[in-house]
Amino acid sequence: MVHHQERRVLAAELPRHAGETVEISGWVHRIRELKSVIFVIIRDRSGLAQVVITPPYAAPPEESVVRISGRVISNPQAPGGVELGEPEIAVLSPATQPPPFDLYRPKLTATLPTILDHAPVSLRHPRLRATHAIAAAAVGGFRGVLDSQGFTEIHTPKIVGSATESGANVFRLDWFGRPAYLAQSPQFFKQMMVGVFERVYETGPVFRAEPHDTARHLAQYTSLDAEFGFIDDHQDVMIMVRQVIAGMVAAVARCRSEVELLDIALPDVPAEIPQLHFADAMAWLGKDHDGQTVDLAPADERALGEWAVRQHGSDFLFVTGYPMAKRPFYTHPEPVRPEYSNSFDLLFRGLELITGGQRLHRHQDYLEALAARGEPTEPYEGYLATFAAGMPPHGGFALGLERFVARMIGADNVRLATLFPRDLHRLAP
Repeated sequence: MVHHQERRVLAAELPRHAGETVEISGWVHRIRELKSVIFVIIRDRSGLAQVVITPPYAAPPEESVVRISGRVISNPQAPGGVELGEPEIAVLSPATQPPPFDLYRPKLTATLPTILDHAPVSLRHPRLRATHAIAAAAVGGFRGVLDSQGFTEIHTPKIVGSATESGANVFRLDWFGRPAYLAQSPQFFKQMMVGVFERVYETGPVFRAEPHDTARHLAQYTSLDAEFGFIDDHQDVMIMVRQVIAGMVAAVARCRSEVELLDIALPDVPAEIPQLHFADAMAWLGKDHDGQTVDLAPADERALGEWAVRQHGSDFLFVTGYPMAKRPFYTHPEPVRPEYSNSFDLLFRGLELITGGQRLHRHQDYLEALAARGEPTEPYEGYLATFAAGMPPHGGFALGLERFVARMIGADNVRLATLFPRDLHRLAP
């Protein structure tokens, strides 16, 4: 017995079956009724197919799920140059209500709240679907580069007993009567695993209880993390970052139909990404750097991004040497100027995309760093034990997937690159 799955032909495969009788399955994407004929466009995971129906047969409502058998006929005006004639249509699941907006229109006509409120159906729009195909390719590129460099993929807990960054912006929960938190990052765990595998990476959700209601912040986002040992300093980490970014862009480029549909301007990743020290950036921005300014404002990032394009022709810019006051306690200071750090941010088209750097690796340095910040050691005992057992000089980075995709597709809101956003106001769908 041949199952339907084995008989099924995808829309993109129809041109290879001209003259044959085949079976397709998918959603009713659009219905165009003329006097003597009805054109029904069927959508499946590969694309669109046109089916020709002769009245008085009525087409199922848009978004109904159907299985259709028919003969493949050449028609230069149809998608792929062929269409399905003499169809026999089986309705597998009728749509009982219309979609929230016209999914067949090439451009998105709905507002962002409408898109997000109706995400399970909205995401069927080819442009939104293409966005998340781009995201999947980007993650594949991230994995591919690190796999080729001897990294091991790990999966760490998302519920922890202490805040990773020792900050207040964590989601607290009850863990069988004990306080626990949603993890802000896999930072502690990936450092521990450098002591096991030397090179590790992880892709997964992270949680930030920051009450930001902006176009660039989410309370849950997907973090692409990597950490590796036996480095000289943060420059080694930046070299690895450049390889990863190049691999992610190359992976996106292979999604030709999605790149074309979204009209993506793929960035060139230079052989060496330009870099600017934080102190020099402050001077260029005309800001009085008195030690009180420890971070870049969004407007600063945009200005530096424009500078990188003008000065270096690069969509990417490393800003290095952020003040230690801005960085977590595990950050390695600059050896000559200890008020600055061996850390960096990567800006992509004027937006912070990656944060990374060299970490402390000696146990005594951790004790001193925590003491200098007035932090107790007890919450970090398991973490600190890693360094008491001996750890190589190491470093790593974390990349926000949604920000990468939003910048890549030119979206003005990171929520357009997020399947089901979780933010200050949204817990559903």
